[in-house]
Amino acid sequence: MVSAPSLTSEIVRYQVILSYDGTDFQGFQRQARARTVQQVVETALRELNWQGKSVLAAGRTDAGVHAYGQVITFDLEWGHTPEELQRALNALLPPEVVARQVLEAPPDFHPRYDAISRCYHYCIFTGEVRDPLRERYAWRVWPALDFDALQQAARYLPGRHDFAAFGSPPRAKGSTIRTVFSAGWEQYSYRPAGRNGVPTLVFEIVADAFLYHMVRHLVSFQVEIGQGSKAVDVTEKYLSGQMIAPVQGLAPSNGLTLVEVNYRR
Repeated sequence: MVSAPSLTSEIVRYQVILSYDGTDFQGFQRQARARTVQQVVETALRELNWQGKSVLAAGRTDAGVHAYGQVITFDLEWGHTPEELQRALNALLPPEVVARQVLEAPPDFHPRYDAISRCYHYCIFTGEVRDPLRERYAWRVWPALDFDALQQAARYLPGRHDFAAFGSPPRAKGSTIRTVFSAGWEQYSYRPAGRNGVPTLVFEIVADAFLYHMVRHLVSFQVEIGQGSKAVDVTEKYLSGQMIAPVQGLAPSNGLTLVEVNYRR
């Protein structure tokens, strides 16, 4: 066990930014018989004399989904600096998980309910033959995509819309209306071993909140547009309520990363 807190320490609420490779986890949320991010984090915290029942998190990423900026909160009687807590926690976490930052937070801070926006990235590359060096963190699609069509489809997404066709609410009968602040595609060069390679396409979307599987449905839908099997303006028909049948395609989890969660304070 890492050094115990001092006798004069008080219980403090800590805000921790986590990064993790979700490949070998069955999602974030603790499960009875599965390895999850929450489970390994709480196991490490108990080695630091944490007495809580459950850490709080900004979101529950699915199995295989990655995070660069997941936010968790817990109360701990530590008695040392946040920097020392970060070092102690990282010494106990598995290699796939790291505490990027540890801060003291207000006693009433909640990483989910206090969030004003969340940013996700989804990575894609096109290729007829698999690429083991890239497919852990990106979805390989084929045939190739029309990048201009992807950009046009994404332009319909910002604004306040009913995204019922693209996901389900976290609670039964919950609202399916979400506000998307920005959405778009970027291309980044990829040159393995010094050679010109197929670029990585990154879909970035920032919203106040997301429905279950919303980003993965949106990506799969746009890929169909980029491959020519759907018209670009179909996006508007779904968001305006002219088409209400749920979309069926679901992009694989390995291309998705929770990048950042933003707060007012």
